[in-house]
Amino acid sequence: MKFHIGVFLLALAAGSLACAPASNDTAETAPEAEPVREVLTADMQAALTPEQVFEQLKAGNQRFVDGQLTRRDYNAQAAATAAGQYPKAAVLGCVDSRVPPEIIFDQGIGDLFVGRVAGNFENEDLLGSLEFATAVAGTPLIVVLGHTSCGAIKGAVAGVELGNLTAMLDNFDEVLAQVREIQALGTTDPEEAAVIQAAIEENVRRTMNDILERSSVISELVQSGDLAVVGGVYDLATGLVTWMES
Repeated sequence: MKFHIGVFLLALAAGSLACAPASNDTAETAPEAEPVREVLTADMQAALTPEQVFEQLKAGNQRFVDGQLTRRDYNAQAAATAAGQYPKAAVLGCVDSRVPPEIIFDQGIGDLFVGRVAGNFENEDLLGSLEFATAVAGTPLIVVLGHTSCGAIKGAVAGVELGNLTAMLDNFDEVLAQVREIQALGTTDPEEAAVIQAAIEENVRRTMNDILERSSVISELVQSGDLAVVGGVYDLATGLVTWMES
């Protein structure tokens, strides 16, 4: 009996294999797109308008949200930019590790200048960096990028005091004062989460305005049409940037 059962099982296995679908090893598959190796040149940068760059960043962010990031040969791009750089945009963002500008905008090496500080506010050093990026290096767009659940804003709302962090958080005093003034008029939700979100958005707007007010170099470029300053808030949960144009 055991012999017959063994023969039956072997026959069943052989039949299963015979009925199995053919391997896909020989099936035709679409060739994978070649990784991008090219980088921006001086001529390519000079041909870009602020509006074109803005649309490119919007499209890149949508690719990120959709999980369709561009394949890039970073080693080739690093080699190609070793002798010079011609970025399309300068991003002033937060130090938060969850908001890497090159990734969320689907850009490559040499595409973005990036300045980062907790709470994405401007100071003299960052203004000088933005002036270099625009007036010297020819970048046609500045992006002020905030994000949801910003720890710096939360710290300012909570009145956190810790070493040098205490002085840094003072940069948000005017933003919080304005948000609280609006609350006092009853036009916003007084809940803490709403306060924080309103302060994040107001901080982006204020930083955009301060850049223009504090830098005649940048404001003149904007007036001539060679530069634009835009702002946005990145959603940590969805990856989408909600834009606030200047």
